[in-house]
Amino acid sequence: MSGSSGLSGRYAKALYELATEKKIISKIVKDFESLKGILKSNDLFQNMIKSPAVTKGNKLSSIVKILKKAKADSLTIKFCGTLANNGRLILIHEIIDDFLSEVSRINGEVQAEVTSSFELDKAQQSKVESAISDATGVKKIVLSTKVDETLIGGLIVKIGSKMIDNSIKTKLNRLEIAMRGTN
Repeated sequence: MSGSSGLSGRYAKALYELATEKKIISKIVKDFESLKGILKSNDLFQNMIKSPAVTKGNKLSSIVKILKKAKADSLTIKFCGTLANNGRLILIHEIIDDFLSEVSRINGEVQAEVTSSFELDKAQQSKVESAISDATGVKKIVLSTKVDETLIGGLIVKIGSKMIDNSIKTKLNRLEIAMRGTN
């Protein structure tokens, strides 16, 4: 996989190859997007994955129950079960990101994460997608949005490892640092 490295990249590559072989890439993408949402919204689940006090067996049974309840594909369940058995469930965030990035890359898409001080409506999201498309030359933009009210205004755009921070919060912090230097 281009762009991914290390252990999470190897796990993501192995899953990608299996999913391609079984022609179920879209099912795994759907499962992973759902799991990503669960991880983001459930602190208890996050803590269970990270905690060294929780046994591999408990992590395994928890992840399997969650994925079965979410009606995940059997490959997703087996894969996450293997991660739990190998004590690698802590890598699930990176593996999901590596996997989804590879699928996007192969589909000719660019994934962009946009953080704003307020919820962007469809028209604003469309304008951001157009600007990213113009800047990158890529026509298909997969946009994920987050809200951080401390930004005051402006946007933070993250595409791969590149980040463009045009938030008012950052501009004010830079101004404060610059003013300290003039005293």
